[in-house]
This record gives sequence, structure tokens and C-alpha cells, in this order.
Amino acid sequence: MAPVKVFGSARFTNVARVLVCLEEVGVAYEVVDIDFPTKEHKKPEHLARNPFGVIPAFQDGDLMLFESRAIAKYILRKYRTDEVDMLREGNLQEAAMVDVWTEVEAHQYNQALAPIVMECIIYPTAYGIPTNQKVVDESVDKLKKVLEVYEARLSEHEYLAGNFISSADLSHFPFTCRFMETPYASLFDSFPSVKAWWEKLMLRPSMKKISTNLHPKMV
Repeated sequence: MAPVKVFGSARFTNVARVLVCLEEVGVAYEVVDIDFPTKEHKKPEHLARNPFGVIPAFQDGDLMLFESRAIAKYILRKYRTDEVDMLREGNLQEAAMVDVWTEVEAHQYNQALAPIVMECIIYPTAYGIPTNQKVVDESVDKLKKVLEVYEARLSEHEYLAGNFISSADLSHFPFTCRFMETPYASLFDSFPSVKAWWEKLMLRPSMKKISTNLHPKMV
């Protein structure tokens, strides 16, 4: 059987979200690089994969998917085993908590943290745009409030959805990894349960491997 294909450079955070899931389930895959400087992502061939002209796109046989969180769920659902059960769909309450914290990541955590990464790393290095400190300061304040909620949760549970690792935890990986390159990484020191959770995640072989591919000039 041909390996699944991931379209988009492994240096990009949303691609990394997909790759870490593939590493967790141990499935063979091929990364098909998309050349951003030549705007390959806006050309008809890629638009047929992802009509919004962004990455990643994902191919499994005749099935083509886009949106990294949806792709991640597909991978973790298709290749679920008793040892790798990241969606917990056999338990209604556990699955609900996975969904809750996946939504929190997308709509609370990432909304606060991603602008810091963009302003401190991506815009200056990839586009030569100076950091907008006002945006950074506002985002840091938002992130502190989000991390207060995370601290309360992780002081009572080993992982976000409960005492088991799930797709909700994995989804935090790419942007948090990049955040740790910014001058604001020490913010986690004020939230010991959050810091311990993150350090535990980064011990996973999947995250160690994919983190080496994230590049400071790409997102």
C-alpha cells in the first residue's frame, strides 16, 4: 500500500500538527514539499487539494483532506489501537473532554499564543516586518489568563482531557514549540503544572523528531 501523502513543508506548524500524529500511530508517510517562494500553494494543482490555497493537504488513496486538526482526527481515528487511542471515542465522557480541550486549543490558547510567535519570529525573519510590540504585549496578557485556566486544569489532571494523553495535547505541540523560541518562553515558569505538562510532552519520540524540522523562518 502506498504511503499517505502530506502536502506542505515539515517546517510549517500546521504541517507539524499532522506529522506528529502520523509519528504517534507509526504509519509510513511521504511529505510532498510545496514551494512557497514560487507561490506553488496558489497554483491550480494545489488548489485542487486545498481550495483555500494553504497547507497542509493530505492524501490517503482517493481521499483528499485539508485543515490540520481535521486531518489529525482522521489519522488518529483510522489508525487507532488499544495502545494509541488519542480520541477516546469508546468512552463518551472522555471523548467529550478531548473535544472540549481541542476546541480550547484552537479558540483560546492558539489565539493568544500564535500572534506572539508571528510577531517575534515569523514576520521579522521571513518577511522583514518589524515586531509590533503592542500586539505582543496584548497577546501576552491574554495568554497569561489562558494559562491560569490551564494551570488549574493540569494541577488536577496529568493531561488536558484527563489522566491520558489525547489529540488535544498533541494539537498544542507545533505553536508551543515555536513559542519556546521567543523571549517570552519563561512565561511558563509561572505555571508549574503547565510547564511540567509541556516538558512531558516534549519527551515523546514523535515530538522530538518533528520539532527538529520546525524552522525559524517558516510557520
